Amino acid sequence: MFKITDYLKEYKKESIIAPLFKMLEASFELFVPLVMAAIVDTGIKNADNGYILRMGGVLLLLAVVGLTCSITAQYFAAKASVGFGKRVRKDLFSHINALSYMEIDEVGTSTLITRMTNDINQIQSGVNMFLRLFLRSPFIVFGAMIMAFAVDVKAALVFVVAIPLLSVVVFGIMFYSIPLYQKVQKALDHVLLMTRENLAGARVIRAFCRQEDENRDYSEGSDELLRLQTFVGRISAMMNPVTYIIVNAAIIAIIWIGGLQVNVGNLTQGEVIALVNYMSQILVELVKLANLIILLTKAAACSKRVGEVFAVAPSVLEHPTGVDLARDKKKVVFNKVTFAYKDSKEPALRDISFTAKEGQTIGIIGGTGSGKTTLVNLIPRFYDVSSGEVLVDQVNVKKYSFHQLRDRIGIVPQKAVLFNGTIADNLRWGKDDATVEEMERAVAIAQGTDVVASKKNGLEEQILQGGKNLSGGQRQRLTIARALVREPEILILDDSASALDFATDARLRKAIREETRGMTVFIVSQRASTIKQADQIIVLEDGAMAGIGTHEELMRKCEVYREIVKSQDDNQEKTVAEETEKSVKSGRKKNRKKRGRRNGE
Repeated sequence: MFKITDYLKEYKKESIIAPLFKMLEASFELFVPLVMAAIVDTGIKNADNGYILRMGGVLLLLAVVGLTCSITAQYFAAKASVGFGKRVRKDLFSHINALSYMEIDEVGTSTLITRMTNDINQIQSGVNMFLRLFLRSPFIVFGAMIMAFAVDVKAALVFVVAIPLLSVVVFGIMFYSIPLYQKVQKALDHVLLMTRENLAGARVIRAFCRQEDENRDYSEGSDELLRLQTFVGRISAMMNPVTYIIVNAAIIAIIWIGGLQVNVGNLTQGEVIALVNYMSQILVELVKLANLIILLTKAAACSKRVGEVFAVAPSVLEHPTGVDLARDKKKVVFNKVTFAYKDSKEPALRDISFTAKEGQTIGIIGGTGSGKTTLVNLIPRFYDVSSGEVLVDQVNVKKYSFHQLRDRIGIVPQKAVLFNGTIADNLRWGKDDATVEEMERAVAIAQGTDVVASKKNGLEEQILQGGKNLSGGQRQRLTIARALVREPEILILDDSASALDFATDARLRKAIREETRGMTVFIVSQRASTIKQADQIIVLEDGAMAGIGTHEELMRKCEVYREIVKSQDDNQEKTVAEETEKSVKSGRKKNRKKRGRRNGE
């Protein structure tokens, strides 16, 4: 579980020095009212200018020493809090990277971003202010009360009544507002999620003319966040006026009681001024304490949210040692594999069994939601099977370390993801020390040579975040090249040629087949033509294996496969016919224009 104290251990020295220097500053501050009382009772009363100047020098000395202590305390508090924030961010980022796909899907990326940024910033600010004020403010409050008793017991009884009242107000508001701040953070998560979706899907929203609907939904979410923030803000805002009322009432009582005591000769005018100054110090410190408590309330809510992420345990655990690597003719084996997503009523895959031998190409086809992507995600162990086993080189994937397993696999996901940097930087994700020749070879196999050649700087061309300056087909070809650079034993192409035209797709499959001898290739595709030449084709329907075999075998034995092929052949014929008709019409228009020009001549 996430504990703030665990992260402050490295900054134990700073965490001790900061509050101690703040307390030292407070000690000097408590002497100021006594010096002022002496100036009034002795210097002003006796018109002793020399005494007033000497006491003024003492006040200046107290101010300089106090300022030095304050700067020292704030330096060490800032050092501890910033270091604390750095360590928490680093550990949280590492923890999130250790989670499997299942946990990330469950928690949600938008809330993870909020907790990595806003929540940790709130906790960091809370730690900073806590180290600076958690000893200083109570020390001055109780120190001022003790000093007041040293001046006059009867007048100091006002402090005894005022301080408990103030404590009830401050801590009552704090305990009431903590759950409300948690609701505010959840509403902020929702607004961030809508923002992220709208920015990522801006083109889709405009294509369907849904701007008004999205604006309305966003306004509703923002209004809810505003309502919660306003409500909790009003409650927190009550703290200052209520504390001011109590403290000012206490000051009035001190002046009234002090005036009576001065009349009978039990108190001097300077001592009454000292008592009022002590009450004013208490007011200032309680206002600081109130603001500190508001900040700590937010930090506590954020700390709980960060702790919730740390509490999520990864369901896919790495084998501590791994196994001795070996190669086997049976490269990938699924043995009665069943898999279900968390809280899902039905399994996504049921009783899947097949063997993919070294050098074979395995095609996987099926309707939407049939489990194609889920099946290939079990090979690199992005998810763990619910029952059965997945073997790579006759070894259960759970016995490999993550590096041992995934370094042997090249993966091209459905969504082509490229990162900010050059083309070469992105290709080296597949192999850190890849040479220019290796990258050019991988690009050539992926049919991306023209993509690189069209760029002014070639492999050193800068790619924007997400590959925004590339087309969909260009991104797909570069992600395929990135997987091929490492020359993996197993290559997984998860519907990664959907943006390619039929001719480029055909050349890509031919190049992979001819240039990657010995590599076991899994091709997930919606196109029957893409996996037609595969050594084995796995047909999935509702998570179950409807058939397995070559194209010819499945056309004879598998009704599901025949329907897929027939529907796609009909659509393809229709598309070809439409394109032919367009071409004929275009030719007729050109001929008419030519005849028109001739007649004009």
